[in-house]
Amino acid sequence: MSDRISQQMAFLNEADGLKNVLRATRILNGSRRENSGEHSWHIALYAMVMAEHAIKPVNVDRVIKMLLIHDLVEIDAGDTPIHGDYDVAAMEAIEQAAADRIFGLLPADQRDTFRALWDEFEAAQSDDAIFAKSIDRVQPVICNLETGGGTWPEFNVTPEQLETRVGVKVAKGAPAIWRHLQSRIKAWFDQNT
Repeated sequence: MSDRISQQMAFLNEADGLKNVLRATRILNGSRRENSGEHSWHIALYAMVMAEHAIKPVNVDRVIKMLLIHDLVEIDAGDTPIHGDYDVAAMEAIEQAAADRIFGLLPADQRDTFRALWDEFEAAQSDDAIFAKSIDRVQPVICNLETGGGTWPEFNVTPEQLETRVGVKVAKGAPAIWRHLQSRIKAWFDQNT
């Protein structure tokens, strides 16, 4: 039992590193960038509150679990802004290696369970994962809207980019939420471009 607890503690201690990964998105008061630990907590809360808007019924507990672990790979890989310029295949390889290492700290049964959830989130094929991906994409949009465009000008974001990189994924799992945001996005771009 002691070895199991030691492995679990090693994983939990490693997960603390997510608090050191800064994201492109600013927190709502605009004072600083959020870290990936804060993002994971916030979108888990989003899932609890917004699950009724999922296009298909979802298991909220599973969605929350996915969202709490989905960015752990950023401890090794760093945050990759959706509007940034990067090599997708290279980043996927780095994230796969990070998942192997980080989830590998856990006892075998938990390692396999967590890794399966992470893989399911990444594949975005199940109803739970599709909704989880939607919520992951929604929160930064709201942060940018609430902070006067946030980092959109910094990344030269266009309405077309938002639609193709964000909107498609949000609409696939939570179309009512995307429809709600589209008018706010349009208004922001109409006033600021």
